[in-house]
Amino acid sequence: MAIDELDGRLLELLAREPRIGVLEASRRLGVARGTAQARLDKLRATGVIRGFGPEVDPAAIGFPVTAFATLEIKQGRGGEVRAHLASVPEVLELHTITGQGDMLCRLVARSNADLQRVIDEVVGFDGIVRSATAIVMENPVPYRTTPLVRHAAHPHPAHLSPSDSPSSGPHRSPPPG
Repeated sequence: MAIDELDGRLLELLAREPRIGVLEASRRLGVARGTAQARLDKLRATGVIRGFGPEVDPAAIGFPVTAFATLEIKQGRGGEVRAHLASVPEVLELHTITGQGDMLCRLVARSNADLQRVIDEVVGFDGIVRSATAIVMENPVPYRTTPLVRHAAHPHPAHLSPSDSPSSGPHRSPPPG
């Protein structure tokens, strides 16, 4: 779904102040309350906004070690492996991938020694053939979406195809020269 400038401003405001009410958001955005509510409802219904839950920092609750594990799985066992990984609390994310391996998961642990326990629990499932783990040393660009929202709401003309161009007429090539 494409978003416009007002959607972008609303998303940025919610990212900065997730507990803001619709009335206050409409006041700050300079639009009617009904407009702000309708935009919010549309962004939720289309899956742009996935939730309003708290952002929990695993390190702050005792899990300061983060790692990524690439898993190779047995053919035909994907569903079982997904279910197994979903049952491990320290598996924060799971992605199916192309390239080396079949799945990539983000893991957390209480310590490096505890990470070994988590990895053993993850790979101790019969459907997982091989794993490779990388421990995160630093996270200089944490998960973020605000720059992407800004870009989506205000695409740079160089990123637009001719059919997306905001020009009023049909696309014309410059005269040969």
